[in-house]
Amino acid sequence: MQEPIVFYDIPSNVKGTSWSGNTLKTKLTLNYKGLPYKTIWVEYPHIARTCQELNVAPTGTWPDGSPQYTLPMIFDPNTKTAIADSANIARYLDKTYPDTPRVIPEGADAVQEAAVYAVNTVIAPIMRIVMPVAHQRLNDASKAHFKQHREMILGGNIEEWSPLGSSVRAEQFKQLEKGFEQVAQWLDAGGKQRKYFMGDDITFADIALAARLLWMKRVLGDDSDEWKSVEGWHGGRWARLVAAFEWL
Repeated sequence: MQEPIVFYDIPSNVKGTSWSGNTLKTKLTLNYKGLPYKTIWVEYPHIARTCQELNVAPTGTWPDGSPQYTLPMIFDPNTKTAIADSANIARYLDKTYPDTPRVIPEGADAVQEAAVYAVNTVIAPIMRIVMPVAHQRLNDASKAHFKQHREMILGGNIEEWSPLGSSVRAEQFKQLEKGFEQVAQWLDAGGKQRKYFMGDDITFADIALAARLLWMKRVLGDDSDEWKSVEGWHGGRWARLVAAFEWL
C-alpha cells in the first residue's frame, strides 16, 4: 500500500492553507496527479535544518555566499527519497509515478524551464507588490528571517518597496498588467487562444503561473480591490486560470 508523500510547506495566517508561490507549485502538482500526501509546516528559520536532516542539498546561494535551503521539499517514504525545488520534484514525480498525469512532457524540459523563466521575468513586479504584504502575513517566528533574506536579494527596506496606496505601487501594478499582457500574447501565439501553454493539457509552466496568481490572491485577499482589479485584466483570463487550479 502506497504511503503518503510528506510535503514540507511554510505556515502563515493566510486562511490556514498554502500561500507561498513556490510551495504552491508542488502542492498543485501533487493534487493534479492525485497522489496522497501529508503536510508538515516549517517556519522559515527552520528550513535549513529540516533540509539538512534529510540530506537535501541547498538549491542555491544567498548573496552573502551562504547556502540557500528552500521549500518546497518532499520526502517519499515509498522510495526513501527526499528532494527540493519544485521543478525537480515535478520531474521526480513524473518518473516515479508514470500512471499519473505527466506535468513535464517527454523531451520538453528545456521548453518548460524557458517558459517559467520568461513568465517570471515579465511579471517580476509581482515580487515587490506581494512580498511586503506576505511579510506581514507570516507567523512571528518567520518574519525577521523572511525580511532579512528578501532584502538581501532585492535591497532596501521591504516596508518601502511598495507602500499601500502610493504612486509607486500604482506604477508597479501598471507594469505587472503589461507583463501579463505579454503572457497572454504568448498563449495566443499564431492566432489561437490557448487555455494552457500546451493547448488543453496542463503542464508545469501552467502550474507555476497559477501558483504565482494564487500567491497574490491569497496574500492580498480575494476580496481586496487590488486582487479584484487583477481578476478583470485581459477579459478575466487570469481569474479563469486561477479558478481552474484553485480546486486542486
